[in-house]
Amino acid sequence: MRRLAAAAALVALALPAAGAAGAPLTVLAAASLTSVLPRIDGGERYSFAGSDQLALQIRQGEPADVYAAASPKYTELLYRDGLLRKPVVFATNRLIVLVPKSNPAHIKSVYDLRRPRVKIVVGDSTVPIGIYTRQILDALGITADVTKNVVSEETDVKGIVSKVALGEADAGFVYRTDAKPVASATRTIPLPAWAQPPIRYELAVVKASKHRAAAAAFIRKVLSKRGRLLLARAGFGVPKAR
Repeated sequence: MRRLAAAAALVALALPAAGAAGAPLTVLAAASLTSVLPRIDGGERYSFAGSDQLALQIRQGEPADVYAAASPKYTELLYRDGLLRKPVVFATNRLIVLVPKSNPAHIKSVYDLRRPRVKIVVGDSTVPIGIYTRQILDALGITADVTKNVVSEETDVKGIVSKVALGEADAGFVYRTDAKPVASATRTIPLPAWAQPPIRYELAVVKASKHRAAAAAFIRKVLSKRGRLLLARAGFGVPKAR
């Protein structure tokens, strides 16, 4: 009996606490991933926002298991500072101009955004969509003319999409993946391929996570054949499988 009791005690110590194994992970992810990550794994607890806001939350010690950002800038800095495990690229994207379905400003190309009284929405300069937008405007040589028409700077890409879809703006710079969910209320204007900045998404396990094995399994799920297929269907580019 003593041996059985001792063995049972050892097994109990080896097992996770009741309920811990089935607890959902906390995944902090860029707003542009709102539609796709829950399709890849619908059992986790997601918090979608600007990548910079989420990075700050991790720095402040808020509980998180996985971080997925729309720019390597944030993941690589957190990794450098010992707050993340090694990040991995899992998707790419491209920029487009989104306009309302009725297109009241009659925008046919990005160069039309230079016209007076065109209301444009962009991302704040601290978030990836805002940074990428400024890069492509610089590459096109139209920063000054477009900037004077900016009526709002949003803290994440969903804010831009919402304003355009509701007709509160004539145009907004968003990722091409953001156009699909609002296709019935908007239309897209392509941007020159030669001016596109490289847009890479990275994700990593948060070092302070109490569920590192489950977090690593989540990342494997995103990188799996099914995960890559769902990302591609959502309009993301996917790097070659390793």
